[in-house]
Amino acid sequence: MPTFTYNAKVKGKIKKGEVDAEDEKSALAKLKQQNLRVTSVKKKSGGILQMQIGGPAKKKVTGRDLVVFTRQFSTMVDAGLPLVQCLDILGKQSENPTFGEIILNVKGNIEKGSDLSDSMRKHPKVFDGLFCNLVEAGEVGGILDTILKRLADYIEKAESLKKKVKSAMVYPGVIVTVAIGVVAFLMIFVIPAFANLFSTGGGDLPAPTKIVMMVSDFFRTKWYYLFGGVAAIIFLFKKIYSTERGRVEIDKLALKLPVVGNLIRKVSVAKFTRTLGTLIASGVPLIEGLEICARTSGNKVVEKAVFNTIEAIKEGESIAAPLSRESIFPPMVTQMIDVGENSGSLDIMCNKIADFYDEEVDNAVAALTSLLEPMLMVFLGFVVGFIVVAMYMPIFKLGEAI
Repeated sequence: MPTFTYNAKVKGKIKKGEVDAEDEKSALAKLKQQNLRVTSVKKKSGGILQMQIGGPAKKKVTGRDLVVFTRQFSTMVDAGLPLVQCLDILGKQSENPTFGEIILNVKGNIEKGSDLSDSMRKHPKVFDGLFCNLVEAGEVGGILDTILKRLADYIEKAESLKKKVKSAMVYPGVIVTVAIGVVAFLMIFVIPAFANLFSTGGGDLPAPTKIVMMVSDFFRTKWYYLFGGVAAIIFLFKKIYSTERGRVEIDKLALKLPVVGNLIRKVSVAKFTRTLGTLIASGVPLIEGLEICARTSGNKVVEKAVFNTIEAIKEGESIAAPLSRESIFPPMVTQMIDVGENSGSLDIMCNKIADFYDEEVDNAVAALTSLLEPMLMVFLGFVVGFIVVAMYMPIFKLGEAI
């Protein structure tokens, strides 16, 4: 039976060894039974790499991965299993190898004496501030299973909201792509044939025909300027957006856009109230909860408004009063928050607002799609129609002359 040498990761360290097996697959199966995370296997006699597992490319941890992990973790904790055993099982059975490695790393830190929340904070790209703060609250309050259930619900609803917004952009994106493809095809392949025909006929061409022929010539001979201009605009936008002032101005401008701005506002309100309601229900102090909401808002206008609210609360005001002074939050939202604060049910009221605005986002997405569809079709028809008419105008003129 041939012998295979292997490399495997054990607690973040590389372990080398040998195993006897009939072939590479059998060797890999034996090593997996030993709970080893194998990175490579090769035949000892040949010295040639036979199989490579994994590699430098790492799979991204998605929202779905996090939801599945959180729900399963909650169920296991509720069943009374120790944290280390829960994480060991979840890490080994994870469909995403990158996430599985992170979970096992968290487990290793707990075995060294760290808290669960502190261990998760070492992976901020996967477990954000909201996640870690809620887990910490669950650890301190002895209600980790309940907190994890709330977290799973929150992540599911947040992902659902994100998908709704993305789905609204799919159809317009397809139409724009098709429009660009059609216009590019006409400019590169069709218009030059007409241009050759008109050049042999002589005579003065109509202005629309000259414009279309100039654009066609630009597409064919100076296309690199077009790509360079697009690249420069994208680079400039990213450069401006990376600055504090630039991001604030762009986020302000986005909120003022017709139809789209209203959708952005509703998404921001839904996210803010859902996050705040989840944090307060989990026992996180109000000020700390608002700071987390600000940092995870994804919009500088909302972030600034929430930090202004925090300063006002520290000076003795209620949460509703400073929020009502910020234009991003509609009066209905601040009034409901005021009722929730006075009745001691702020978390419940925030979640009700979030549910309401989730439905509002659905309606806004439907309105945006129904508005963009005819606008894009009319625009595409106008552009193609202009090109066709411009190309046939000299032919009509020639017919009149004859």
